[in-house]
Amino acid sequence: MSSINRLFKHTFVYGLATVLPRLLTVLLTPLLTNYLPSKADFGELSIIFSWIIIFNVLLTYGTETAFFRYFTETQDKTKVLGTAIGTLLGSTLLFVIISFLSLDYIEVWTEKSANYWKWVIGVLAFDALAVVPFAYMRAQGKAMKYAVIKMVNVVISVGCTALFLIWLQEISGLRDILPSDKIELYFIAFFGASALTFLMICRPYFSKWKFDVQLWKKMLRYGFPILIAGLAFAINETFDKILLEWLLVDNATEQVGVYTACYRLAVGMTLFATAFKLGVEPFFFSEAGNDRAPQLYAQITKMFVILGSLALLVYIILVDVIKPLLITEEYYEAMDIVPLILIAYLFFGIYQSISVWYKVTDKTKYGAYISVLGAVLTIVMNVILIPQIGYMASAITTCAAYGLMMMTSYLMSRKHFAIPYDVKNMLLYLAVAISLSLVFFYYFRELLGIGSWKLYLVGTIMTVVLAGLIWIREKTFIKNLIKK
Repeated sequence: MSSINRLFKHTFVYGLATVLPRLLTVLLTPLLTNYLPSKADFGELSIIFSWIIIFNVLLTYGTETAFFRYFTETQDKTKVLGTAIGTLLGSTLLFVIISFLSLDYIEVWTEKSANYWKWVIGVLAFDALAVVPFAYMRAQGKAMKYAVIKMVNVVISVGCTALFLIWLQEISGLRDILPSDKIELYFIAFFGASALTFLMICRPYFSKWKFDVQLWKKMLRYGFPILIAGLAFAINETFDKILLEWLLVDNATEQVGVYTACYRLAVGMTLFATAFKLGVEPFFFSEAGNDRAPQLYAQITKMFVILGSLALLVYIILVDVIKPLLITEEYYEAMDIVPLILIAYLFFGIYQSISVWYKVTDKTKYGAYISVLGAVLTIVMNVILIPQIGYMASAITTCAAYGLMMMTSYLMSRKHFAIPYDVKNMLLYLAVAISLSLVFFYYFRELLGIGSWKLYLVGTIMTVVLAGLIWIREKTFIKNLIKK
C-alpha cells in the first residue's frame, strides 16, 4: 500500500497548498461584500472572474496535462520542459498583443470598463506562463515549494486588496497615484500577486531548453481534447453567472452578486475536490504501468466517496455557523442554493477520480465528449429555467451537469478500461448522505429553527447514522488503510 501512502502524502501537501490559500481567498468574500459599494458591484466582479476562468483554459489549452503525460515517459526531460515552455510563451505573447489592441472592442462587447480588462489581461498572461513551472514542480515532487509559493501568492493578493479597499484613503501617497474605482483596485492587487508569483517560479524560462517540433505536435494533439474538456468544464463552472446577467430582467447584476456570495459557501467541497485532483493526477500517471493499477484506482475512488459523503453532511449541518464568517446578511437570500452546489462538487470530485481511464489510455477525446455533454446541459437548462426560477435554475443545473458527467464517465470506463469499483456501496453512501443532507437543510432547519440546539442534535444523530453505516460495511477496508 506504499502507493496509497504516497498519494495521501501528496494529497495532504497539495491540499494544504490549495486549502490554505483558498481559505485566505475566502476572506476576500466578506471583504468585498463589505467594502464594495453594492451587491451589483460584487456581481460585476463575479462576472469578470467567470471570463477569467474561461480564458485561463483557452490560454493553457491542455498543456499542463500533456506535460505530465510526456514528462513521465520521455527520457529527455529537458526537451519536454522546453517544448511546453516555448509553446505557452509564444501563444501568451500573441494573446497579450491582440488583447491590448482590442481593448475598446472588449469594453463594448462585455459592457465592462477597459480599465478593468487591462489588468485582467496581465493576470491571464502571468497565470498562463506559470502553468508549466508549477507543473514541473509537481512532476519533481517539490510539493512543499509548490505550497509555499501558492501561499505567498494569496497573502500578497489578500493583503493588497485589504490595503486598497480599507486603508487606501488614509495613505496619501497611494491615494494620489491609484484609481478610486474599487473594482479596478482589486484587479490591480490581483495583477501584482500574479506578477510576483511568476517572478518566483520563472527560472525554467531562463534555463537551457530545446523546442522539439515533433513532440510539440504530439502535445497539441494530446492537449486539444483536454482544452475542449477544460473549456466545457469552465462553462459548467462559471457560465451560469454570465447567463444570469444576460437572461434576468430585473437587477440582473445584483442577483449575480447574491448568487455568487452563497455559491462561495460551498468552498469546503470545492477545496476537497481540488486538493484531491492535484494529488491524484500525477499519481494516476505514475501508477499506470502497475499491474494492480485498476485495484488502486478503485480503492482511491471509494476513499473519496466515503470521505466526501461524510464531508457533505457535516458541512451542511454547520453551514449556518460558517455563513456569517463569509458573507453579510444581505446576501443570505440565496442560501437555498448551497446544498445543491455542495452535492454538485461531490459529484465533480468523483468524476475526476473515475476519469482516470481516458487519461492513462490516451483517450482524452472521450473526456472532451463528456465535458461537452455537461456544458450543453448547462447552457440548455439555464436558458430554459433562469427566466422561470432565477438563480435556483443555475444551482439545479450545476448539480445535474456534474451528476451526468460522473455517470457517463463511469459507463464509458466499463468498456475502455475496466476498474473494479465497489459501485453498490458507493451508491449507498451517496444516496444516504445526500438524502440526510437535503432533509436536514430544507426540512429540519425550518421545523426546528436555524441555530437551535434541537437542530444540531438532529444533525449529530444523522452524522452518527451515516458514519455507523460506513463503519459497519467498511470496517476491514478502513482498518487496512489505517494500518498500512
